[in-house]
Amino acid sequence: MMDWTDRHCRYFHRQLTRRALLYTEMVVADAVIHGVRERLLGYDAAEHPVALQLGGSDPEKLAEAVRIAAGFGYDEINLNVGCPSDRVQSGTFGACLMLQPALVARCVEAMKEAAPAGQQVTVKCRIGVDEQDPETSLFDLARQVADAGTDAIWVHARKAWLEGLSPKENRDIPPLDYNLVYRLKADYPSLFIGINGGIQDLNQAIEHLRHVDGVMLGRAAYHNPGLLIDADTAIYGEAGASVDLHCVVLTMADYIDRHVAKGGKANHVTRHMVGLFHGMPGARGWRQHLSTQAVLPGADGQVLRDALEKITAVQRAAA
Repeated sequence: MMDWTDRHCRYFHRQLTRRALLYTEMVVADAVIHGVRERLLGYDAAEHPVALQLGGSDPEKLAEAVRIAAGFGYDEINLNVGCPSDRVQSGTFGACLMLQPALVARCVEAMKEAAPAGQQVTVKCRIGVDEQDPETSLFDLARQVADAGTDAIWVHARKAWLEGLSPKENRDIPPLDYNLVYRLKADYPSLFIGINGGIQDLNQAIEHLRHVDGVMLGRAAYHNPGLLIDADTAIYGEAGASVDLHCVVLTMADYIDRHVAKGGKANHVTRHMVGLFHGMPGARGWRQHLSTQAVLPGADGQVLRDALEKITAVQRAAA
């Protein structure tokens, strides 16, 4: 979810669910070490629980990145061994590391040693890449990172084809094999195993939770964030947990005002919100208003307040 799940997206999603673990974009270890740390690692305290996702293949650099990140108080540090993008491959990390499970294990071991006591260090991977046999590649990786001390393995239940498919095609074309991930969990009953890939709603998530410990929603939650409003009740069993979308929009309008006052732009935030009313009356007008008005000079939180008035009027008329 590079360029998608930035701090504004996460703050917005946190208004929809109190309990779900939110993930950052993948941040390269070199950038953490040499870049502007507050820009790369900073976040609002309201985002907790939140996980930092790191990319890299050098155990020493990843360990240093973990030590730096410790001061920011993330709830989890995740090593990405699943992203198939070209720029990730060129840096020798992401999904291509499925081909080097021993190296991944050394990275995990170094990250665990560098992490503060109690810090969760986890791995996100694919079931294999290219011509690998997933029955071998996934279980080999799992064995080595489990021995290295990982606290969890999140599995995107598809292969990644590093040659021949684009990153977008890698999200859709390789077939899903959920049963393979279920078998992994059966082999590691005491290790947290989470599943990812092609999961579209909470009903599907609940079905997966009969077999594994966690479910990760990516693009489904991004394009239709409204599905998160029932997560605390349906997934975490919080009776009576409810979210008022009207209040969410007003909270985000105030957030935009603060962001603009610091020199930011309204569309930095609103771009993550266009799908909020997906499938509801007035959703098209909501999307159009945010897409056209938030990019104008001087745009601030009033863009959301005006859009809320418009969609509220449409919904009242349709009731």
